[in-house]
Amino acid sequence: MFRRFFSLNRGPLQAAPSSRLKHYASQSGYQYEYWYEGHRSYRSRTDSGTEFVFRISGDRKSGPTVAVALPIHVLGTWEQNHGREFSVAERYAIAKMALFQAFDERAGPAEMVEAVHVRALDLDAIVGRLNIE
Repeated sequence: MFRRFFSLNRGPLQAAPSSRLKHYASQSGYQYEYWYEGHRSYRSRTDSGTEFVFRISGDRKSGPTVAVALPIHVLGTWEQNHGREFSVAERYAIAKMALFQAFDERAGPAEMVEAVHVRALDLDAIVGRLNIE
């Protein structure tokens, strides 16, 4: 029963452009490697939106996938306030910056198994760093 209550309805990943291994030196001291695997829509009982999926590693071995969720209500509020929608490239950039923020804030790779959920305050800070108007 609880599994059904908390489960997400996810579609298949939409293909990523040729994914390359990339690196990020986090403020937590770990050197992460990550690959973008694609994005898909998601829906739960309380939320829906787009999730961007990355495979990560903190030790140069294969690691888990991490979903970065961009909820519709968070993006929609910003878009309504600014009179325009985010492009697909801007959504990807927001997800990638949210992943970097998680790398910096979480103690290490073991904590990266939890999904990253972009909140309104996160979005405002990320949009400011990306110079999106």
